[in-house]
Amino acid sequence: MIRWTYAFIDRPATAAGRAAGFWSTVTGTRISTPWGERGEFTTLLPEGADACLATQAVGGAGGAHPDLAVEDVSAFTARARRLGAEGEARHPELTVLRSPGGQPFCVVPWRGQKTRPPVFTDPGGTTSRLDQICLDVSPAAFESEVSFWAALTGWDARPGVHPEFHVLRPSQDLPVHLLVQRLDEPRPASAHPDLACSDLVAGRALHEGRGAEFVRDGDGWTVMRDPAGGVYCLTRRDPVTGE
Repeated sequence: MIRWTYAFIDRPATAAGRAAGFWSTVTGTRISTPWGERGEFTTLLPEGADACLATQAVGGAGGAHPDLAVEDVSAFTARARRLGAEGEARHPELTVLRSPGGQPFCVVPWRGQKTRPPVFTDPGGTTSRLDQICLDVSPAAFESEVSFWAALTGWDARPGVHPEFHVLRPSQDLPVHLLVQRLDEPRPASAHPDLACSDLVAGRALHEGRGAEFVRDGDGWTVMRDPAGGVYCLTRRDPVTGE
């Protein structure tokens, strides 16, 4: 059983500081002291709640990945492998795997986290919450990725409003959910963070004021690029419920 979830925002090492600063500002969190073997991780710390967001300095272009916190890492890892996960790499505090479609994720020990960070309210009154990782998969891998993630998480899996989306939601109040998106053409698996936002126009203006760039509008979402070059979305969902 997954007891807690994290969203890791992976950005090039040369822009890691900008990434941490930007995401701290737009989520109302504090930046931790860098940690990890090379200081590549920075946790974004909420007030009065348990952390669920972090940035990671990586060698490539970056993206995003989920961390799944469980009570028995070995048992969960074995189950993931039976479902088709590959590329196991063991570290003292985590196990790195890839979904059958190639999306990286980590299995980490649960340390008693239970208090979800609150919705962030910006000075203008717009509310938002980074509560979702969108897994972007090739058309041929869409059905198998939906099946894999639904079986691995045990969460409720249902079609989204648009046919290219499939929503995975836990029954318990976990901070980061998953969305599987079928791309229009084949490409390597990737992922990006989504923020539920009460007002897309105001949210875009706020993020642009913090250094992000507008990319394009979709049907209920706005694609943005953060100061470190990574793509993410503001989505027209309720920041409280995620619906």
